[in-house]
Amino acid sequence: MTEQPTPARLRVAPSPTGDPHVGTAYMALFDKAWARRTGGAFVLRIEDTDQARLVPGSEQQIYDTLEWLGLSPDEGPQQGGDFGPYRQSERLDTYRPFVDQLIADGHAYHCWCSPERLKQMREQQQAEKREVIGYDRMCLGMTQQERSQLPGYQETPVVRMLVPDDVELVFDDLINGETAAPRPDDQVILKTDGFPTYHLAVVVDDHLMGITHVVRGQEWISSTPKHLLLYTWLGLPAPRFAHMPLIRNTDKSKISKRKNPAARLTWFREQGYLSEALLNFLMLLGYPPVHEGEEVQSFDDFVAAFDWSKVNSGGPVFDMDKLNWLNGHYIRSLSAEQLAARIEAYWAERGEPALDERGRALLVGAAPLVQERLVTLSEAKEKLAFLFAADAEIEPDEAAVAKLPENAAQVLDASIAVLEGLEPFDAETIQAALRAKLVEDLGIKPKFAFGPARVAITGTNVSPPLFESMELLGHASSLARLRRFRDSL
Repeated sequence: MTEQPTPARLRVAPSPTGDPHVGTAYMALFDKAWARRTGGAFVLRIEDTDQARLVPGSEQQIYDTLEWLGLSPDEGPQQGGDFGPYRQSERLDTYRPFVDQLIADGHAYHCWCSPERLKQMREQQQAEKREVIGYDRMCLGMTQQERSQLPGYQETPVVRMLVPDDVELVFDDLINGETAAPRPDDQVILKTDGFPTYHLAVVVDDHLMGITHVVRGQEWISSTPKHLLLYTWLGLPAPRFAHMPLIRNTDKSKISKRKNPAARLTWFREQGYLSEALLNFLMLLGYPPVHEGEEVQSFDDFVAAFDWSKVNSGGPVFDMDKLNWLNGHYIRSLSAEQLAARIEAYWAERGEPALDERGRALLVGAAPLVQERLVTLSEAKEKLAFLFAADAEIEPDEAAVAKLPENAAQVLDASIAVLEGLEPFDAETIQAALRAKLVEDLGIKPKFAFGPARVAITGTNVSPPLFESMELLGHASSLARLRRFRDSL
């Protein structure tokens, strides 16, 4: 019998500095999977110590997108928990004692160098092509009085780590195994405004929140020696680290919000992707399918089979074709009522007027007509607009009209004559009646026979199935549109 792993506590800790990055959901997926797999807890912490970069509404977007994906945390600012508060800005009193301890033990020191002086120092190091670019320890061992007598002084100091020459640079990673990092410089751990930097806050918070596993991107490998130093100096047990491969564009560049809209987590919702399709897609980034050859899988399947050894350390490529395929699959797996509800909810989010009872019934009836052709929910509006428009609002596309045969007016006359007294007015009866008259009696080829009616009913020559659309519109609207278009010819 397989031994049950010890309950793990994992966290995702985004900064509310803009639209949530897709990487936040990617990390949250693995966090929640291992927490579930071990019977542990998944924690959301908001890292808002960089007050200058905060964006109003961003924190709420983090909550909304994680909930949309089914990745809501067990503990967080909204849920509460035994390890709060869960916003770093509400924990400021927590960090200072740890900073004071590091200074008292000789592991940290005050630095009064001004930003201008630090900028000049870096520029000089780069000009001299120094192998290591970093702080030159000008303030180390000085009192404030002594330092104030020298150039490049500012009155309020920062606090820096004193990184030893023999700092350990190799650590064991759950995904990458034995991992080497570059030597860190004397990192600032407390800023002039009294806020801790990420490096101190993350160590203190992860310890106080009982975090056992830290899942983050490979760009943080270079910071791990600093964090392990802080754990050692403060006498705290270190968590296990799992550095995930970075999500990349098809050209292998790192996916970023500045260059790729798909890096924004809200973009997927705006475009009409289903949450379950995106979640499934994220599962396949850097991790093999749970069942070989089967890319469609549930989160429960993912959790049940999850193993750190299976995570691919190579950079996964953000393949939009695969996401589109998955989204189409999930759309086609919905019932007509479910798809209509998703489309209606999507329209509501886009600010469209609410449907009345008749409109809702129409949408349920129309959903199967476009279901096979939809890649995203955003495409539904254009495909179905003709059904929700008033008859007088249908303006046939000029290019579509130009492609009609010369005898379009006569074809419409015959169509109208056939349909005027037709009962019942359902798709099967409509098709049979028009085919009998236009194809069999008049000898018109099918690809030309129904084109004029399609343009009249929908305004275009490419549309959902014509006869089913006419049934949904009803006898009166269908005839009104046919007559109106015939009159325009």
